[in-house]
Amino acid sequence: MAASVRELRAKIRSTQATKKITRAMELIAASRIIKAQQRAASAAPYARELTRAVSAVATFSNVDHPLTTEAENPTRAAVLVISSDRGLAGAYSSAVLKEAERLVEKLRAEGKEVDLYLSGRKAEAYYNFRGRKFIESWVGFSDQPQYSDAREIGNTLVKSFATDESDEEAVDPERAVDELHVVYTRFKSMLVQQPEVIRLLPLEVISGTERPAAEDVLPLYEFEPSAHDVLNALLPKYIHSRIYYCLLQASASELAARQKAMKSATDNAQDLIEKYTRTANQARQAGITQEISEIVGGANALADATAGSE
Repeated sequence: MAASVRELRAKIRSTQATKKITRAMELIAASRIIKAQQRAASAAPYARELTRAVSAVATFSNVDHPLTTEAENPTRAAVLVISSDRGLAGAYSSAVLKEAERLVEKLRAEGKEVDLYLSGRKAEAYYNFRGRKFIESWVGFSDQPQYSDAREIGNTLVKSFATDESDEEAVDPERAVDELHVVYTRFKSMLVQQPEVIRLLPLEVISGTERPAAEDVLPLYEFEPSAHDVLNALLPKYIHSRIYYCLLQASASELAARQKAMKSATDNAQDLIEKYTRTANQARQAGITQEISEIVGGANALADATAGSE
């Protein structure tokens, strides 16, 4: 019985140490998520207005640009999957990877080859473990992404569309992609983080003859030196901005998921401590009761032996 009590006390100490770790990780995530939310919220208006401006320029410029022109028969698509670098965030990474798998299956069902680009060690480990090829990966910044990270990813993805033979950085036309999709996790609230898919390229051009609403009326543009040059300069910034916004959303979602997972782990550790404590107390009381019973039984036996001898 004493050995059992010692084992239970060792389990209690071990669980208390685990609880301290999970509680610390919960507090760290809670302290970072406010800043992550603020960064995502502050980037949203810029991304929204830049998207609106680029859509307007692409719509009214009457210029065919590789990043705005729909391919007649698209055969290849690039998919950027944004996951986390670390675990202990519940189902955060698995949810976005499942969404990416559904998108890949859908694109392949449409007869398109898929080139994978990965952000985060979890996505990299997932595809490496299954022996699936990917073009390139970026790691080390999932919880605190910078604009330079988005620019590096965006430049690589934009190059995959370049097929101009005069461009030294152009890819082989047979390897050039016709579409670019991004799979990331949108932060909706502290309790809800939803994996989403957006298509970045080719840019969807506004069409239709209906009169737009007053707040949607777009200005007229004059291009200097030319519409093509303006689009060449503006579209990469649009890609960088949208990818940066996705990274910020994913960062806030990751921290919220980690805080929720660590709070659940802390609560479970507390429940285990209480359970082990009750069991240890019961074992200790049972041991004391047994010892008292043995003492009383020995005393009674001695008394009976003494009475018999008289």
